[in-house]
Amino acid sequence: MSLITISSLTHMSPETLAELLLSSPPPNLAIIDVRDSDHIGGNIKGSTWVPSNTLDYRIPELLRSLKDKDRVVFHCALSQQRGPSAALRYAREREGLAGKLGGDAEKKTQDICILVGGFNMWQAKYGADERLTENYVKDIWDD
Repeated sequence: MSLITISSLTHMSPETLAELLLSSPPPNLAIIDVRDSDHIGGNIKGSTWVPSNTLDYRIPELLRSLKDKDRVVFHCALSQQRGPSAALRYAREREGLAGKLGGDAEKKTQDICILVGGFNMWQAKYGADERLTENYVKDIWDD
């Protein structure tokens, strides 16, 4: 049984992620957006959309494509259920496959994070910032 739990994963604030995305040189990180139909209205620039209902068959692909990343940040709308669950699944699968992907990349330490507040908090702070957010539709988020 895995020792990895939600509480053992890193939680990253939107401010920290924004600083990383604007830093030079850019960090070696990936952002995985696991929102489903609520993906409309914008996304974090450079993020990869992996709807939560596709995780069963997308996890092996993610493990291969992200194995060289220093940090992987998961989020959903609020980062209360889908984002943390996806991060946990990814971390446990990565742990289980250690040594089986070939080469030394999978042995590399990888910080697996959950974005605090999810995209809802992100868009409230950075939705209109085109350096950080793509495809933003302000009208969707206005109350």
